[in-house]
Amino acid sequence: MIGKPITGKSFGGCVRYLLEKPDAKIISAEGVRIQDAKSITQGFNLQRKLRPGLGKAVGHLVLSWSKEDLPKLNDEVMIARANEYMKKMGIIGTQCLIVRHHDREHPHLHVVYNRVDNLGKTITDKNDYTRNIKACKEITLKYGYHLGEGKDLVNRQALKGKEKVKYELYDAIKNSLKRSVDWQGFENKLKLKGISVDFKYRSGTSQVQGISFEKGNLKMKGSSIDRSFSHAKLEAQLNRSYKRKQEYHSERIHSSSSYSTHKENSFLDLSLQHHGSSMAASVVDMLFPDEYVPIQADPAGDAEKRRRKRKSIRLNSHKVTADKQLINHH
Repeated sequence: MIGKPITGKSFGGCVRYLLEKPDAKIISAEGVRIQDAKSITQGFNLQRKLRPGLGKAVGHLVLSWSKEDLPKLNDEVMIARANEYMKKMGIIGTQCLIVRHHDREHPHLHVVYNRVDNLGKTITDKNDYTRNIKACKEITLKYGYHLGEGKDLVNRQALKGKEKVKYELYDAIKNSLKRSVDWQGFENKLKLKGISVDFKYRSGTSQVQGISFEKGNLKMKGSSIDRSFSHAKLEAQLNRSYKRKQEYHSERIHSSSSYSTHKENSFLDLSLQHHGSSMAASVVDMLFPDEYVPIQADPAGDAEKRRRKRKSIRLNSHKVTADKQLINHH
C-alpha cells in the first residue's frame, strides 16, 4: 500500500474533483451530509471556522494498492485500512469523506478530512512524509499486501506542481547516475535535461557539505528528493561505478592478451603438425647418410636362395659319386 498526504486550501475544489470522476463512489463519511458536493463542502467549511487562522485546512489523502492486491480488497476492507492508516497518522476526531475511484488499473481511494478537528484543534502535518512511509509499510506487512518499489511505482501522470517537478528530478538523477562514472559526466547529463547542480561548501573551505538540484523555479536538496541523493551517497555511487569501469577494462585487456597468446600457440602447434613429417625425415637424414641402405627383410627371396643351395648341393653330390665310380672302373 502506498499513501500520499496533501494539504490544501479549498474544500470545494477538492470535493468536486473527487465526486466528478467517472464511477466515483462515496464509501464512507463522518460528520458531513453527503447529499451532494455542495452540502459536503458546507459541512467542512462550517467546522473550519473554529480555527479561522489556519490557511491550509484541507487534508487530502490518496491510498493506493497494487493491482495484485485486488482479490484481497472490497469497499469494507478499504474503509478499514483507511481508518487504520489515519489513526497511525494522528488523523482522529474530525470530519472525513472517503471516495473510491475506478479510473486506474490499481485499486485506490481518496480521503478528504478537516485539519480542524471537532474540538477546534489543528491536526498536524509535521513530518507527514516520514510518518506516511512508516504507516504504509506497517499496514502492507501486516496484511501481506504487495510490496512496491517506492517512487518507481508512483503514477507520474497524476502529479502536479511541486510534486511533479520533484519526481522529474528524481527520474533524471537516477537515470543519469546509472550512466555516469564521475561528477563531470553526471552534471553534463543533467544539464541536457535542464537541471543544474549546486554544491554547498563548508564555511571557509573547499569541502562539499551538501548538494541541491534546480529545475525551473524549483530548487531542492538532494536528500529531500530521495535519501540516496545526498552528496555523500552520490559520491559513493560514482566511485563504485568508476571502480567497476576500471575493473571491466582490466578484464578486457587481460582477456585480449590471453587470446593473443593462445592464438600464437595454436599457430605454432599447427606449424609443427604441418612440418612434422619433414622434420622427422630431416632427423633420419642426419642419422643415416645417403650411402647407408637399410637391409629389407624378404622372406620369399630367402626361401628361393635356400632352394637353389639345396639343389646345388645335390648336384655336387651326384657329380662326386660319378667321379668315384669312373676311377674304380679304370
